[in-house]
Amino acid sequence: MTLGLVDVRRMALGLKGAEELDHHGFPSFRVRGKIFATARDSPARLMIKLDSEDQHNFCAAHPDAIAPVPGYWGRKGATYVDLAQVDGAIVGDLLRLAWARVAPKR
Repeated sequence: MTLGLVDVRRMALGLKGAEELDHHGFPSFRVRGKIFATARDSPARLMIKLDSEDQHNFCAAHPDAIAPVPGYWGRKGATYVDLAQVDGAIVGDLLRLAWARVAPKR
């Protein structure tokens, strides 16, 4: 079953302090005003912000589903996730990692 925006929204907003705001016409998920993920329904895709090690490891483990965003943002950790190619457990892990990257440390 392909995950959709409803599923991503539920998982993202379940993280402490997460809120949803518009970002150039697409839903973004933020903590304390900092984006940790954006989503789109068609195609069903998520953009998350990972640190370089997590980005490398997830891209290597799921090369058909997870890839760095091309260019500058990809080098800064922005990572695309094809929601048709991954299950909810992976998406949940990715969202938690992205949230932890931008969430306040306290």
